[in-house]
Amino acid sequence: MNIVRKDHDSVNATLTISIEKADYSEKVEKTLRDYRKKANIPGFRPGMVPMGLLKKMYGKSILADEINKMLSDELYKYIRENNINILGEPLPNEEEQKEIDFNTQEDFEFSFDLGLAPEFEVELNKKDKVKFYHIAASDEMVNNQVKSYTGRYGKYAQEETVEEKDMVKGLIVELEGGQVKEDGIQVSDAVLTPAYMKDEASKNSFVGKKVGDQVTFNPKTAFENEAEIASLLKVKKEELAGLSADFLFTIESNTRYHEAEVNQELFDKVYGDGVVTSEEEFIARIKATIEEQLQQDSNYKFGIDAREALIKKYNDLVFPDAFLKRWLLATNKELTAEKIEEDYPKMIADLKWQLIKDKIARANNVQVENEDVQAYGRQVARAQFAQYGMTGLDDAILDNYAKDMFKNEEQLRNIIDRVAENKVIDIVKNTVKLDTKEVSIEEFNKMFE
Repeated sequence: MNIVRKDHDSVNATLTISIEKADYSEKVEKTLRDYRKKANIPGFRPGMVPMGLLKKMYGKSILADEINKMLSDELYKYIRENNINILGEPLPNEEEQKEIDFNTQEDFEFSFDLGLAPEFEVELNKKDKVKFYHIAASDEMVNNQVKSYTGRYGKYAQEETVEEKDMVKGLIVELEGGQVKEDGIQVSDAVLTPAYMKDEASKNSFVGKKVGDQVTFNPKTAFENEAEIASLLKVKKEELAGLSADFLFTIESNTRYHEAEVNQELFDKVYGDGVVTSEEEFIARIKATIEEQLQQDSNYKFGIDAREALIKKYNDLVFPDAFLKRWLLATNKELTAEKIEEDYPKMIADLKWQLIKDKIARANNVQVENEDVQAYGRQVARAQFAQYGMTGLDDAILDNYAKDMFKNEEQLRNIIDRVAENKVIDIVKNTVKLDTKEVSIEEFNKMFE
């Protein structure tokens, strides 16, 4: 067997592989012998089929299979052993490839085109400048988080006088002619909240009343949603069709939710006993947490800008365009030549960024360890919980949540890729000059509109 490489230019080459009978004859004979042991041909006992008959029946297909297997193995072995950085996959040469006839040939020659990655080195220094946006945590953001905590860690208490958002409990009975209807609807421990009433007059009839007072109102007028009315009166929605009576509500208790005060009790509930001991420290902690979360957004934007800056820096890289377009067309049945031409600039930008990342990763010996994946999963979990105002959670809770993400193999691969890219971005961030600018969250969000 002989392999000859011919370089057409810096990014295009052809490999010609010559295979002679001596290269494959022993493998073909062995395959025929193995097949003979298992062949089930009428008129012959297993293992007794004449070799000549087997060669006549299956010799050419076995020859083709062995040649193709040998060709693939040797092709990629040559690429690997010679450290050829190819793009895409080898394609049969459309001009030099000779016609193959397994019925008449004993020696074969195959030609493959290779698309080569451009040779370059990534050099980063303080002459390279990339914007970095520091997002300031506004007073409004801090106050909203404080309000979230005071709301979450508040408590219910019994109150004498009803306010709009209170939970009023009591006995509700159906009236007829201003009197309690005999055999009418009657519900003990009925619960309602005036704030949920659509009718202002009905709402105001409860507000200001005290425990022990009675209120006459019409549920059909007070509430807009039939499901709410059915739930209050403990009936099915179908039973509401003919119901238009007033009801008498006797207030037996009134419960109000009081937001927590900003004091040591709240500090301990949010951060643990004694971790925070003053309101100033509490506010500082909240601001730091918000800015830590915003830092992730800043890093994300930096990654976008760094990618753009480095692609622009290495804009002169040459690619095997004709080869890549042919490879894309051959390996993606859903793509047309027109679609490839339309999307090709973006494809090349993505490819260029991948090569740049690989260069930086190899130069800095970037490794993705299990601890890195766990930490990233914890970070994702923390961000998702934070969307619901849940902060300061133990790592054990976050790790258990992240485990579910890792069970999905595709999601796990994406996480590993993301961790590797983040490490590359960190290297870039620590090497180039940062053109830092402080912006508000509103200004920052406008960059993505």
